[in-house]
Amino acid sequence: MTSGTLVPVFAALGDETRWSILAALGEGDASASALAGRLPVSRQAIAKHLVVLQEVGLVEPVRVGREVRFRVIGAQLSDTARSLETIGAQWDRRLAAIKEIAEGL
Repeated sequence: MTSGTLVPVFAALGDETRWSILAALGEGDASASALAGRLPVSRQAIAKHLVVLQEVGLVEPVRVGREVRFRVIGAQLSDTARSLETIGAQWDRRLAAIKEIAEGL
């Protein structure tokens, strides 16, 4: 993932309500109404947050009969985690190089 694709994902995850929705969906698929019953947020607000999560590829709608449930897209979360690991490793190398230079002075 590039920083251009990570920024919208982190912006979506930076909202506490969206984070709570994602955590709830981690326990299983759920409709906006079911999520509104579990979280202190209206169904309309849940629906708007689900749109944001869907736009960045973190959740997808699944039709079950007449109900639309949402589920987490694990691949996107895994890609994000790998990108964070790569960034962390790059910083570790940079900090080690700075330490080496500083200790050599």
